[in-house]
Amino acid sequence: MTSMTEQATTTTQVYRVYIKTGAQAIWDAITQPEWTNRYGYTGFADYDLRPGGAYTVRANDDFKAASAAQGYELPDVIVDGEVLEADPPHKLVTTFRMLMDPEMAGEPFTRITHEIKQLDGYCSLTLTHELEGAPKLASIVGGSQEEYGAGGGHAWVLSDLKTLLETGSSFANG
Repeated sequence: MTSMTEQATTTTQVYRVYIKTGAQAIWDAITQPEWTNRYGYTGFADYDLRPGGAYTVRANDDFKAASAAQGYELPDVIVDGEVLEADPPHKLVTTFRMLMDPEMAGEPFTRITHEIKQLDGYCSLTLTHELEGAPKLASIVGGSQEEYGAGGGHAWVLSDLKTLLETGSSFANG
């Protein structure tokens, strides 16, 4: 019999939002830096949308300044990973590692899947984040560190993405 300490534990977080727009608009908002800088934590996401291609996020100047004001200097690249699968505008699978904090940077790469489904005049966007071996990242992206200034994680980012696409303005950036 395997004890609890010997069992492999997998933490998976799943988020779904419904957005009144088309699949291509959602895909563009996820994969194009001019869009990713407009919602959520405001960084420039760059994807090489081929299997094995690089995925990076660079913080913008406002994000860097806000972090510095809280006493945290950000590296130029705050997230890195690799594209595992890209099926525009339906599915994007990448690895993900947050580099903003040395402890999180030391955790293993995790896996994020974005699935976009066109429905009747709107789309569902499902984000699945497999976080095995990355408890600190799981806490941050799960939103449980929000009261400490770490933001609301994936739920907050997806809510802001929905707001931006439906209204033309982000609640994060006015």
